[in-house]
Amino acid sequence: MSTSPSLNRRPTFWQSLIAGGLSGTAVDLLFFPIDTLKTRLQAPQGFIRAGGLKGIYKGVGSVGVGSAPGAALFFATYDTLKQRSPLPESMASVTHMCAASVGEVAACLVRVPTEVIKTRAQTSSYGPGQSSFSAAQHILASDGFRGFYRGFGITIMREIPFTSIQFPLYELLKAKLSIYTGRKPLYPHEAAVCGSIAGGVAAATTTPLDVLKTRVMLDMRALGDRSSALPSLLTRFRTIYKTEGPSALFAGVLPRTLWISAGGAVFLGVYEWAIGGLTTL
Repeated sequence: MSTSPSLNRRPTFWQSLIAGGLSGTAVDLLFFPIDTLKTRLQAPQGFIRAGGLKGIYKGVGSVGVGSAPGAALFFATYDTLKQRSPLPESMASVTHMCAASVGEVAACLVRVPTEVIKTRAQTSSYGPGQSSFSAAQHILASDGFRGFYRGFGITIMREIPFTSIQFPLYELLKAKLSIYTGRKPLYPHEAAVCGSIAGGVAAATTTPLDVLKTRVMLDMRALGDRSSALPSLLTRFRTIYKTEGPSALFAGVLPRTLWISAGGAVFLGVYEWAIGGLTTL
């Protein structure tokens, strides 16, 4: 496949779907160990009890199943809404923000169940040696189908601010670099640099929301047990702040920022490479 830029490249729905699936699978499998370490740092039982440095690929099965469709849905939605936006070019940042937010909601329909399974497996919530499949069986037995969407609300609350920072910044950096280089679209490696910067900034600023999301997904209380009602997000936030200190809200910020910064380069670099090849076929 050729990776040279073509002018006025507008990917179709199916091209965005395929390229998104490739990029999502590439980044999640490549950086899974860093995500495991970040999740264990955020776990309420502590890093060592959650598994420490052992079994850093635990839970990878769920990612292998969910990465491609989740990323595919995101990019297909994002590119479609971006191309059909009624807003003028002067409001491009708003267009990118809205398109990315809707794309994330669509992606989370697939991503959240795999995230729940993955975090339980990564932190040995059901005992050491449990596979992604075993974790899924435990969730289904204890909470039913609803259990797979535990944390859906906080995930959306994390992803919308994240994408509202990442994608407008990504598109802005690409536009500025295009002016500097005199080329549009950019080469994949140039877009990867823009994606890395945008992802790192978004990751660092939204870490407290990521901590809350991890705690919700690791909460083992049954969803239907009225005797132990699940605390609200605000209550969880206050509890972490008071009992563990403000630093706990930024637990895992370094691996998260490094992971998403590097992951942003791979995610968006592979996407641009795939789109470049698909649009020249």
